[in-house]
Amino acid sequence: MSQPTDSGLDVKSVKSLVPARMDRLPWTRFHWSVVVGLGIAWILDGLEVQMVAATGYQKVLGLDSAQVGLVGTVYLLGQVFGALFFGRLSDKLGRRRLFIVTLLVYLIGSGIAGLSFSLWFLLIFRFIAGAGIGGEYAAINSAIDELIPSRFRGRVDIAINGTYWGGAVLGTTANLFLLGHGSFSDNFGWRIGFFIGPVIGIIVIYLRRHLPESPRWLMTHGREDEAEKTVDGIEERIKGEGRDLEPVDEGKYLEVTQAPRLGVIAILSVFFRKYPKRSFVALVMFITQSFLYNAIFFTYALVLSNFYHIGNTAVYFFPFAIGNLIGPLVLGPFFDSWGRRKMIFLTYVVSGVVLAVSAVLFSAGVLTATTQVLFWCVSFFFASAGASSAYLTASETFPIELRSQAISYFFAIGQIAGAVAPLLYGILIGTGSSRGPLTGGYFVGAGLMILGGVVALIFGTDAERKSLEDIAEPLSAVGPSATGK
Repeated sequence: MSQPTDSGLDVKSVKSLVPARMDRLPWTRFHWSVVVGLGIAWILDGLEVQMVAATGYQKVLGLDSAQVGLVGTVYLLGQVFGALFFGRLSDKLGRRRLFIVTLLVYLIGSGIAGLSFSLWFLLIFRFIAGAGIGGEYAAINSAIDELIPSRFRGRVDIAINGTYWGGAVLGTTANLFLLGHGSFSDNFGWRIGFFIGPVIGIIVIYLRRHLPESPRWLMTHGREDEAEKTVDGIEERIKGEGRDLEPVDEGKYLEVTQAPRLGVIAILSVFFRKYPKRSFVALVMFITQSFLYNAIFFTYALVLSNFYHIGNTAVYFFPFAIGNLIGPLVLGPFFDSWGRRKMIFLTYVVSGVVLAVSAVLFSAGVLTATTQVLFWCVSFFFASAGASSAYLTASETFPIELRSQAISYFFAIGQIAGAVAPLLYGILIGTGSSRGPLTGGYFVGAGLMILGGVVALIFGTDAERKSLEDIAEPLSAVGPSATGK
C-alpha cells in the first residue's frame, strides 16, 4: 500500500506485527543477555564517579580543590553533550550502532585518562568518557524498552537504572585497595582504578556484538524485512530452549511508513504541542530528582564531617549506596503491577517525607551520624526507584522516532538544573556552625520531590503493561493518532 506525502510522492507503507510479536514473548535467556549486555552502562557510570571522587590523582598532578571540582564538572558536561549528540544519532542510525559506539567512546576516554600527566590532558579525556556514558543513557534506555516485553518493561528498566549504585560500591571498594594503603604508589593506584571500567567494557562489547538491532526501529525505518527476520531469529532461539510461544493476535498489526525526517521545529512541536503533559511530567521528574541527588550525594561527606565530626566518611557511603541499589530491585515490579503513576507518586513523596522528617530531627540535634545515614538510606531507597522511573517515563511515553532524543533532552535539562544543588548546599553547610540553613535546604529538596510525585500522579501516563506503540503511536504510523495528549 502507498500513502501520499506532502510532496505528492507515494511512500510505501507496511502492516507489521513486530511489536505484538515482541511483547508476547516469555522471559528467556535472550532477555537476560539484553539486561547484562546493555545494563552495564549505569554500573560504569557509578564506577567512574567514585573513581574521580576519590581524588587519588590530585597529589600526583598537583591540583587544588577547585581544579578537582572542575574534573567532576567536566565529566558531567561531557554526559550532557554525549546524551544530546548520540541521542539524535541513535534515533537516526539505530540503537545497535550507537550502543557499540558510545561504549567505545567511553573506553577510549576513561582508559587514556588513566595515562594523564597534566590537568588539561585529564580534562579532555574525562569529557570524552562522560560523553560516552551520556550517549549510553540515551541509546541503551531506548534499546532496552524496545526489546523487553511490555509486561516486564517497567521493572527491568528501573532495576537496570538502579545498578549505578552497584558501580559506585565497586568503585569505592576498589579505591580502598588502590589508594592510601601502601599496596600501590601514589602515581599508580588511581591510574589502575581508571582502567577498571575499560576492562569491564571490553568484555561487554563482546556481549553487545551478539545483540540485534531493535526490530521496532527497523520497522519504522523502511526495513520491515530485516525487522521480521530479527524477530524470527529471536523466536527460534526461544523455541530452541524448549519454550512455547503464544500465537500472535493478527488484529494487533501496525501500519507504518518510513520514519519522517524531523527538524528542530517539528521535534519541539511533538514535545510541546502533541505531548505537552508528558513533556511537563518528564521535565519535572528529571529536575526534581536530579536536584535532590546532587544536593545530598555531593555533600553528604561535608555534613558528616562538619556536623558529626566524622574523620573517615567513606565507610558511611556503603549503606547509603546499598539502599539506593536495593530500592529499584524491590520496588520495580510494582511499577508493572500497581501502575506507573501510583508508584512514581509513592516513591517521590515517601522519599521527600522521610527527608523532611530527618530535617526536623537534624535541626533539633537529636541525630547521630549513624541515624542520619539511616534516614538517608530509607529516603533514597524510594528516591532511587523514583529517579530510575524518570528515564523510563521519558523513554516509553514518546514516539519511537524521538525516543532517544526525548531521554537526552530531559536528562540534559535535569543535569543542568541539578548542577546548582552541590554549590547551594555547600554554602548552606558552611563551617557547620549553624543547622538552620541546611535544615531549610533539606525542606526545599523534600518539597521538590513531593511536587514531582504529585505532578506525575495528576498528569502522568498509565503505561504499565502496554505496548510502546499503544502508549505513543509512531509518527510514521498510517492513520490518525489516538494516543497524543
